[in-house]
Amino acid sequence: MSRRCSRVGCGMGATATLTYVYADQMAVLGPLALKQSPHAYDLCDRHAARTKPPQGWLLTRVGAAAVA
Repeated sequence: MSRRCSRVGCGMGATATLTYVYADQMAVLGPLALKQSPHAYDLCDRHAARTKPPQGWLLTRVGAAAVA
């Protein structure tokens, strides 16, 4: 079974995983993680491309998510 985007109301398939590193005030967006985690957000292409970090934080795009 494929995973769905974590955004409310979105039924698209997830293609990327977003995690937050609170200690470094950094958000990391990368390819879909192999396992689902309650501490990460799985996002579809559209939501991954539109993701912005909280104000003052750095967003790092890794791997395939860097092209999105």
